[in-house]
Amino acid sequence: MNILLINHYAGSIRHGMEYRPYYLAREWVRAGHRVRIVAASASHLRAQAPQLNGRAVLDEEIDGIAYRWLATPAYEGNGAGRAANLAAFIARLYQQSKQLAAERPDLVIASSTYPADIWPARRIAALAGARLVFEVHDLWPLSPIELGGMSPRHPFIRVMQAAEDYAYRHADTVISILPHAGGHMVARGMAPHKLHVVPNGVVPAEWEAAPPPLPAPVTSLLATLRAQGRTLVGYAGSHGSANALDTLLDAASLLRSQPLAFVLAGAGPDKQQLQRRVDLDGLHHVHFLAPLPKACMPALLGSFDIAYLGWRRQPLYRYGISPNKLGDYLMAARPVIHAVDAANDPVADAGCGVSIAPEDPGALAAAITGLASLPPPQRQQLGQRGAHYARRHLDYRLLAQRYLDACCRPGPPPH
Repeated sequence: MNILLINHYAGSIRHGMEYRPYYLAREWVRAGHRVRIVAASASHLRAQAPQLNGRAVLDEEIDGIAYRWLATPAYEGNGAGRAANLAAFIARLYQQSKQLAAERPDLVIASSTYPADIWPARRIAALAGARLVFEVHDLWPLSPIELGGMSPRHPFIRVMQAAEDYAYRHADTVISILPHAGGHMVARGMAPHKLHVVPNGVVPAEWEAAPPPLPAPVTSLLATLRAQGRTLVGYAGSHGSANALDTLLDAASLLRSQPLAFVLAGAGPDKQQLQRRVDLDGLHHVHFLAPLPKACMPALLGSFDIAYLGWRRQPLYRYGISPNKLGDYLMAARPVIHAVDAANDPVADAGCGVSIAPEDPGALAAAITGLASLPPPQRQQLGQRGAHYARRHLDYRLLAQRYLDACCRPGPPPH
């Protein structure tokens, strides 16, 4: 099969996030399929941008995947610059549509976070006689409305709403990482038989090889905390408002007299503010680390005794969640404290930790104290449940095949 995957923010093991398109495509290539990923040159998610050097298009191959990078302007934040970046990508997709269709894809997947890529994707699919797939990561425009406070009457939101409705009506298959979004999609015009859920996954092989050593300062810090007899509570990921790290600091303040240490690794818009608060409040048992390469995650997460994953209380989560970082926590075999109010709870499903209400420092402090008081073998048993669950249900080798099976499944028979 020849597969065209369109994802504005697609990354790779070389460029950084977003990883899901790369991992799915790599498994499809290994299974004998041809895959091209088309992505924008500028993305706020990637650690390393492709170097187009003034060209409008750059083709390169990564692990057997044919990448095509389309030149788009750089941007910061979520304002006019990002909108211009989005519009440039859609325009270049239209310019590339005949050329991409000439490669005769059997499957065209529109997979950007926002839904507007469905329009050029359908044009390419029509020209090539291919099946059209719409993949949903976040519900747009509901996400910028409910999380960003944008008005449903804003022109940008109106365009995104038109695109979402168009996608549900015209796609042959809808793939969602959100397990409870079907009702919303049907209300927007999707036939129920089109929907298939394929969550974010893991790559067990990344956890089976010996990990590279952590940077010396990180190794030294962790060794010092261990020598002090502290139980390590860790977080690795973005430091933004949605990650509820202020609640973690609230809990750390409540537990300042306990033999605990809190280690937060990553970057994000709230990191400096969080660091200032730690300094002002004298939270000397809270430590921040710079972002580490993905290859270092097994060593870093393996050094934690307890892993934390928190969310804001948001009505949007009524459609479900599928967080990327949770897969890493599970594969690291760490017990997880999950502060969430959502339609699903993978931590509860895996039986690998404690689930509590979000934005509740007292409940979080109690959960930390409870897990910290367990004998290490019991914590290890909880962590191993998570790793077993991830290998059984979230392996990208299994998800990639499930994805293609869904895409190739015929519709219901005519009445």
